[in-house]
Amino acid sequence: MPLALRVDHIGSTSIPGMAAKPAIDLQVSVADLDAAATAFDGPLAAFGFFRRPYEQDHVPAGRDDPPQRWAKRYWNKRNPGEQQVNLHCRLVGSPNARLALLFRDWFRSHAQAVPAYARFKGVLAAAVDDVDIYTDVKDPVVDLVVIVAEEWATATGWSPGQR
Repeated sequence: MPLALRVDHIGSTSIPGMAAKPAIDLQVSVADLDAAATAFDGPLAAFGFFRRPYEQDHVPAGRDDPPQRWAKRYWNKRNPGEQQVNLHCRLVGSPNARLALLFRDWFRSHAQAVPAYARFKGVLAAAVDDVDIYTDVKDPVVDLVVIVAEEWATATGWSPGQR
């Protein structure tokens, strides 16, 4: 049975002051996505989580990584009256697992950038009802943040193992 090698609170709710939908994003890092999906589907369903067909993260502009390096498995929980949860399962050490942590940690270390990004998200959410379009518009802005965050990671020696 595959083990969760790491579990992290990621996404907007993990960043103080960030505008966020009422859903907590969690990242579970595993050694094998298919084995994890097989093992997790039943137990997660018992808790109201259902796997969704999103098995690929956006590859940031300028990266030449093969898309399979950005693979994932995704479940969410949307039961009325309960906390909404997005559960992203990614390979330990993968670029998408690293990116989720870098994005969170860069914003935590740069609180002055939070209001601008939060405003962007709010304006976009008010203008776009379709979650796929919202994501397509947001991805290039995330790509811009990642460029600056990568420079910060290099300058500070940040790594995903830090908390």
